[in-house]
Amino acid sequence: MTPVIAIFDVGKTNKKLFLFDEHYQIVFERSAKFMETVDEDGDPCENLESLRLSVFDSLHEVLHNKQFEIRAVNFTSYGASFVYIDEAGRPLTPLYNYLKSFPDDIKQRLYEEYGGEELFSLDTASPALGSLNSGLQLLRIKETQPEVFKKMKYALHLPQYLSFLISGEVCSDMTSIGCHTALWDFNRKNYHAWVADRGINEKLAPILKGDEVFHSTFLGDGFNVGIGLHDSSSALIPYLLNFHEPFILISTGTWCISLNPFNSDALTAGQLQKDCLFYMTYAGTPVKASRLFAGYEHEVQTKRIAEYFNTTTARFKGIDIDWSIVNRLQVEDISSGLEAFSQVDLARYADHVEAYHGLIVHLVSVQVGSTRLIMSDNRTKRIFVDGGFSKNTIYMNLLAKAFPNIEVYAASMAQATAIGAALVIHQHWNNQPIPSNIIELRYYRDRIGV
Repeated sequence: MTPVIAIFDVGKTNKKLFLFDEHYQIVFERSAKFMETVDEDGDPCENLESLRLSVFDSLHEVLHNKQFEIRAVNFTSYGASFVYIDEAGRPLTPLYNYLKSFPDDIKQRLYEEYGGEELFSLDTASPALGSLNSGLQLLRIKETQPEVFKKMKYALHLPQYLSFLISGEVCSDMTSIGCHTALWDFNRKNYHAWVADRGINEKLAPILKGDEVFHSTFLGDGFNVGIGLHDSSSALIPYLLNFHEPFILISTGTWCISLNPFNSDALTAGQLQKDCLFYMTYAGTPVKASRLFAGYEHEVQTKRIAEYFNTTTARFKGIDIDWSIVNRLQVEDISSGLEAFSQVDLARYADHVEAYHGLIVHLVSVQVGSTRLIMSDNRTKRIFVDGGFSKNTIYMNLLAKAFPNIEVYAASMAQATAIGAALVIHQHWNNQPIPSNIIELRYYRDRIGV
């Protein structure tokens, strides 16, 4: 039987189960999607019962598969979502959607009591995001559903609820607490004063470190169970374990998030207004981050370019960098705002190739500004880019040119979020050393004089 770890990777759309062997190769994979349900207000939300049953059924299946010896299980999922359980561990409410509208009166009263929105947001490193500040969801329950709050034994972030299903143990973890929840005071390194003042602390489970485990005998099989991790912090783990000199990870997708685990300087009001915040590592250390909606803008603008030049967006994927085009375009006057390219008249470009270069020149210019917000002094030695833009040679070459004194790498790793959740409890299931080749890197150097 092959020794493996089972990782449940729960996204908003896809719920996946991976089995990794001791060399972190995927030896089994299963994916599921569930129809959303609605809460008592008719707002869409996760089908918690389907998710619960899926975890049990999937684990039951792999435990009875004679090919594998399950030594450990861990979980990673999207953040900003609480499951409220009673004394018996039963959910008391739907799993409310973090996009659900939030009552302004509850929010404003809280801000006013603790120095105003800006000070409160700075202390908690949480831009005012309504229900995305998951701590406020708990406050909303207390104020609008007092009977539910009274019955509530614990409020568990989704990753810890999933762990609880298998281990029967409750806990809180720093990656979930530190993710724009408005719960944590990054100056005091403790829960913000409002948490105790409003009695919220009574519903929060003890904090454990992300590399701790419980022991479970689910279906009679004994194995270790991790406490679960927030997905953005989980994806950072392979880099933290492999690289010890200061680096920044730019995780690209719909959102392009720059993460700096080596900058714990307090947020400034200016940084907060430019969409900077803190995440947390599994060990509870702050990770300064900046967000940019660049992947979405790329999608919108490539469609516009394709329509204008009567081609398809698929044609952009194979375009290599043409430095002669870049040198012409970099003298253009395009404002630094992300949406500025939408105002550019495409008639100025000779063809779709030149227009696409123009788009990427603009996006990289804005990305450089966003990433610089979280740099500290001249400490950063490397920048890693993963996700969609890491495969874009125009983007990567321009980024390397913009940071001539920093090593810039395109990084690729199969299922980084799931591997992070496996690596964090490596010592509790794996007898082999952590492989050094989990992350594939491609180096881009600044072409001086080009």
